[in-house]
Amino acid sequence: MYRTIFLLLSVIIMAQSCNKKKDQVMKDDHQYTNELINETSPYLLQHAHNPVNWHAWNDETLELAKKENKLLLISVGYAACHWCHVMEHESFEDPAVAAIMNENFINVKVDREERPDVDQVYMDAVQLLTGRGGWPLNCVALPDGRPIWGGTYFPKDKWTNALTQLADLYKNEPEKAEEYAVKLTEGIQQTGLITLNEDEAIFNEAELKLAIDNWLPTMDMKNGGRTGAPKFPMPGNLKFLLRYAVQSGDQEIMDYINTSLTKIAYGGIFDHVGGGFARYSVDDHWHVPHFEKMLYDNAQMVSLYSNAFLVTKDPLYKEVVYRTIDFVEAELYKDIGAFYSSLDADSYNEEGELEEGAFYAWNKEELSLILGDDFELFAKYYNINGYGKWEDNKYHLIRSVSTETFCKENDIVKSDLEEKLKKWQFTLSKERNKRDSPRLDDKTLTSWNALMLKGYVDAYRVFNEDRFLEVALKNGHFIQNKMVKEDGGLYRNFKNGQSNIEAYLEDYATVIDAFISLYEITLEESWLQGAKQLADYSFDHFYDDTSKMFFFTSNKERGLISRKIETDDNVIPSSNSIMANNLFKLGHYFGNKHYAENAKIMLNNVKQTAVSYGSGASNWLNLYSNYLGDYYEVAIVGPEADQRLKEINKVYFPNKLIVGSFKESSLPLLEYKYNENETTIYVCIDGACKLPVKETGKALKQMVSSF
Repeated sequence: MYRTIFLLLSVIIMAQSCNKKKDQVMKDDHQYTNELINETSPYLLQHAHNPVNWHAWNDETLELAKKENKLLLISVGYAACHWCHVMEHESFEDPAVAAIMNENFINVKVDREERPDVDQVYMDAVQLLTGRGGWPLNCVALPDGRPIWGGTYFPKDKWTNALTQLADLYKNEPEKAEEYAVKLTEGIQQTGLITLNEDEAIFNEAELKLAIDNWLPTMDMKNGGRTGAPKFPMPGNLKFLLRYAVQSGDQEIMDYINTSLTKIAYGGIFDHVGGGFARYSVDDHWHVPHFEKMLYDNAQMVSLYSNAFLVTKDPLYKEVVYRTIDFVEAELYKDIGAFYSSLDADSYNEEGELEEGAFYAWNKEELSLILGDDFELFAKYYNINGYGKWEDNKYHLIRSVSTETFCKENDIVKSDLEEKLKKWQFTLSKERNKRDSPRLDDKTLTSWNALMLKGYVDAYRVFNEDRFLEVALKNGHFIQNKMVKEDGGLYRNFKNGQSNIEAYLEDYATVIDAFISLYEITLEESWLQGAKQLADYSFDHFYDDTSKMFFFTSNKERGLISRKIETDDNVIPSSNSIMANNLFKLGHYFGNKHYAENAKIMLNNVKQTAVSYGSGASNWLNLYSNYLGDYYEVAIVGPEADQRLKEINKVYFPNKLIVGSFKESSLPLLEYKYNENETTIYVCIDGACKLPVKETGKALKQMVSSF
């Protein structure tokens, strides 16, 4: 009893100390205020009380640099970035460092999530200079924006030394600075340059198999994911490989997929208390994550695990989907139908200091106190031992065996263990919520919302859970009502009722994809027409007639030294690969040869790179797969079209699109097919249909999923 009282008193004292320190930090922060106080980005607002005279990236700031003939110091980060916070604390909160920056530079803070266009350009510069990149991203440029120097995180002494030397260089040897800028700008403009491939577009299974063979040496067959550390889940890669494994019958790849998905779900990268995924693990077995939780990761993981369940029927995958959605709705969902961006890696620890992972880690003593008699069993299940130990007597929960194996080894009935798991999760969640929560980045980004919308659609398609469809529709209407401009284009951001940034190709591509997906589960043609309108807008404002690709920025944007064409699939697939997949589908839906031909040209432009480096082109390889074997247009018309659709969706067919209606439709694939007295299914290939059938089973027999 005395031990319990002592622990409770310790917690109270620590909490009081924590609050005093946080109050002091807040008081110190408000000694200064700069122009970022007028911004809406939580990341920029975090720096609004730095002694550095920060400006936002805009025309006025760029004009100021030219007027005062000062170098631009461009510092890029995001709200959930741990090392961004470290550099802020060490350098940007230091008045002496700020004095050097303010005297010699026009200082620009950029939220990379709001302005990925700025981030792309200066990331290219830093990678050319140093061979690597990351955040915080710091770049010094001439007043016209052409970079001369850059890097990522700098300790304070190295930062001040570099800035002093750069200021002296520009003052005393401006011709050298100009020379650096010319060479670096030329390099940036050549980076990722895409030329039109005028060779005939030929796609075959042997070439796709070569892409897999080239990829195989980097696959970790023991732990899943890419070999080595750190480990990123890369949901786009696993989504394509799942499709490849099913269509090719490749058991080795299927085993790799299941190993990856199982190990990720067991790992500490998945939050076993509150659900949801962190960005990546710093080790090679998914244990200790970089603790920030991003909407775009969780969105794509919902899609991935939903599709994997459809193939395998593994209950673990269903559990992951439901618990991830529960996390999103608890932490990142706004009742107007919008999703927030992220939760920070850092939170206040017992000493009142920001610490990475403080919200998530446990020590053995507190777990024993909280769980009582259940602690021993809990410790075995979640490895409160050498395997699960992180650092400084802290443990981060990780599983190592299946529930079935654990029950057998510990002589416990599965249903009893499942009840205990729910109880443990509830108890620890309640206890954890007494801690200071990670900071929330509560801005809404169009593309990330579209990815989450797609996640909900995929979850509904697979699990037929009405609440998933309700949220998907609410978010779809939010995008329509709040993110679409009067001219038919999109905004990038939404915060406090404001949208003030032009959207990028990433936003258009992901929203088109999400709207097509919404159409395929609701058969409401307005979603499909909305997707087409955004595609046409993209051709008008983003299209490059020379390469037949799309620029990342619209032709309305000014101030950047280069318009980039993004083609590399990363954690989020590239905007051009998503757009090419969209155009492939829209070409089928509307019988539009221009869309269809452009999709093929885009794929042909990157084909060689995709085959050589599949892990950086998985969404392109998804499109590649569409040209192998038959691609089906499944038309469902009649009063019970929704029921037939649900039955078709019970089977994994990646080589199909859905088109349907409860009434007459002028869509090319639906013309002359409607009969108000019966529901009919047509399986078509390039508009040529097989004999119509009324039973879903017969329609499925007319299709094959293999190449």
